[in-house]
Amino acid sequence: MRWGYWGVALEMAIENANIPLPSEVILPFAGYLVFTGALKFWGAVAAAMAGGLCGSAFSYALGYFGGRPLVLRYGRYVLLNAHHLEQAEAWFRRHGEAAVFFGRLLPVVRTFISLPAGIGRMAFGRFLLYTLLGSLPWTTALVWAGVILGERWSALEGFFHRLDYAIVAAALVAAVVLLWRGRGSDRPRR
Repeated sequence: MRWGYWGVALEMAIENANIPLPSEVILPFAGYLVFTGALKFWGAVAAAMAGGLCGSAFSYALGYFGGRPLVLRYGRYVLLNAHHLEQAEAWFRRHGEAAVFFGRLLPVVRTFISLPAGIGRMAFGRFLLYTLLGSLPWTTALVWAGVILGERWSALEGFFHRLDYAIVAAALVAAVVLLWRGRGSDRPRR
């Protein structure tokens, strides 16, 4: 990773800005770079947290300023539909601000929880605080896992290459499905 801390921050910003780039891969690799001496542990955690907060703030702003209409119009491009939005809003209403804290600990939910927080007009300072507190244990644990993997990281390299191919294939299938569904919705109904 030639970009070091900036690369970790950028990748975490992308994940938290509603683009499913798995932190389960980003953060252990950052931990491996800590193991090799290329990064410092707390520097990697801080970069990941800063990037995550920036991406979450962007997603919050999308919800706050764009609201439901924006998500309903463009959500399909990131695999969100009206049903998903209704579920997220109901969960946010039911659990309130705690949804942001606990949502940061759950796969997939962590990527999208900022949208309903913005739509629900959660106070921005409290949103950032709960995002920070909920993200810190997850981020620290995954970076630490990469440090522990250490020299065994190279044994996982082949797995990650296969995972890359699977992700690209899934993205291509999703793009085809979205295009196909979008094409069908443009036709007049009989």
